[in-house]
Amino acid sequence: MAEFFTRNIIIVYFFYGLSFFAMGLAVLLEIGHSSKMDFSRALRPLIGFGLIHGCHEWLEMFLIMNNQIYGISNPPWVLPFRLIALASSFLFLIAFGARLITGVEKRKLYIGMLSTITAIWVVGLLGVLFSNASPEARAIAADVYTRYALAIPGALLTFWGLILQRGRFIQLGMPGIGRDVMLAAIAFGLYGIVGQLFSSPSVIFPSSILNTNVFLEIFGFPIQVFRALMAALASVFIIRSLRAFQVESNQQIETLRDAQIAEQQRLEELRGELLHRTVIAQEAERQRIARELHDETGQTLTALGMGLRGMSEMIPANKNRAIEQAIQLEKLASDGVVELQHLVTGLHPPQLDDLGLLAALRWYTSDISDRSGIPISLVSHGGKPKLNPDLRAVVFRIAQEAITNVIRHANATRIDIQLDYTEDNIYLRVEDNGQGFITDAVLKKKQGKSTALGLLGMVERAALVGGTCTILSQPGKGTLIQVNVPIYGGTQDA
Repeated sequence: MAEFFTRNIIIVYFFYGLSFFAMGLAVLLEIGHSSKMDFSRALRPLIGFGLIHGCHEWLEMFLIMNNQIYGISNPPWVLPFRLIALASSFLFLIAFGARLITGVEKRKLYIGMLSTITAIWVVGLLGVLFSNASPEARAIAADVYTRYALAIPGALLTFWGLILQRGRFIQLGMPGIGRDVMLAAIAFGLYGIVGQLFSSPSVIFPSSILNTNVFLEIFGFPIQVFRALMAALASVFIIRSLRAFQVESNQQIETLRDAQIAEQQRLEELRGELLHRTVIAQEAERQRIARELHDETGQTLTALGMGLRGMSEMIPANKNRAIEQAIQLEKLASDGVVELQHLVTGLHPPQLDDLGLLAALRWYTSDISDRSGIPISLVSHGGKPKLNPDLRAVVFRIAQEAITNVIRHANATRIDIQLDYTEDNIYLRVEDNGQGFITDAVLKKKQGKSTALGLLGMVERAALVGGTCTILSQPGKGTLIQVNVPIYGGTQDA
C-alpha cells in the first residue's frame, strides 16, 4: 500500500489541494448572505485558508511533477514562496479559529491572539533562518517550524471554536448543523495534531522522532494521504454547515410570516371594532340629530304654529297686539333658522364645498379654538390644486379627528397645523405639545382597543384614497401626525 500511494502521490496532492480550494470557494460564494450568527462573521478568514492552502498543495504537486517526470530542478524563488504561502494559509486558519472563539465583540482579544502567535512564529523563524545549518536544512526546518508554530495552533483554535459553535447551533434549533460542525472540528483537530505533527525530518524537535518516515513505517501510507483525507472530511462538513444560512433564512421568513399573520389578525379585530363603533356612532349621531330637531327646531315650529293661530284670532280684536305677536314670531323663526344652520354645519361644513379645504379648516380651527381655549395655528403653502370632493372630505375628517384627539387626550396647550399642496400631493401635518404616548403600545393594545380606533380610522381614511398617515409620538414629547395623499381629478379647490 505504501508503494501504491507513493507512486500516485501526485493524485493525492491534487485531491488534497482540491478539498481545501473547494471549501474556500464554497464559503466565498455563500459569505454574501445576511446573517446575525457569529459563525457567518468568522468565515471570511477560512476563505483565505482554503484558497491559499489549496494552491500551496497544488504547487507541491507541480514541483514533484517537474522533478519526477521532467527532471527539472526547482528555481531559487520556490522555497521562500512556498513558505510564505504555507504561513499565510495557516495564519488565516488561526484567524478563523480565533474569531470563532472570541466573536465580533472581543476584538482586542482577537487581535491579541493573532499578534502573539504571529510574533512567536516570526521570532522562531528568524532563529531557524539564521542558524548555521545548510540552506536545504534551513528550508526544511523553516517548513517544519511553521507547521508546529502556526498549523497546529490554528487547527486547535478551529477545533475549539467549532465545538463552541456546535452548542450555539443547537440553541438556535439547528442540531443537524451542530453535528456537521462537530465532525468538521474533529477533522481539523486530527489534521493539525496528527497531520502536522508528523512533518519532514529536521533539526526541530520533535520532528527528529515523529516525522513522515516514522508515520509511513507505522501506518503503511504517506502522511499526505492522512492530510488529504482530513482535508476532504473538513471541507465536506464545513460546506454542509453552510446550510445554516438557508435554515436561518427560513426561520426568519417563518417568524416574519407569523408576525404578519398576527398583525393582520390584530388589524382585522380593530377593523371589526371600528366598524362596530362606527355603526354605534352613526346611530348616536342620528339620535342626537333627532333629539335636537325635536327639542329645538320642533319646539320652535310648534311655538310658531301656536303663535300664528293666536295671531289669527287676535287680528280682528287687537291689530296692534297682533303686530307685536308677528314681530316675536319673526324673531322666533330667525332663531330656528340659526339653530338649523348650526346643526347642518356640524354635519358637513358648507365651506368645504363652497370655499374649499383650506377655508373649511380655517373655519373649523377658529371655531374649535374659541370653544376649547387652545390656540391653533394653521399655515398653508402651495397653489390651488384641483381636488376631488371625496379627497377634500377625507383630509378634512383626518384633521378634524386629529384635533379632537388632542383636545380630548393630549392635555396640550398648542396645536400647529400645516397644509401644503404640490403638483401631485397634499401634505397635512398636525402637531401638538401634549403628553404624547407610546405609539406601538396604543395601536397594539389588547384591552381598551377604543384608544386606537381614532388613530386607526385616520390611517384607513388616508389609505382609502391611496395615501399614508404616519403617527409619531413619545411620552412627554407631544404627537406628530403626517398625512400624504395623492391628488387626483376633481374640481377647483382653495
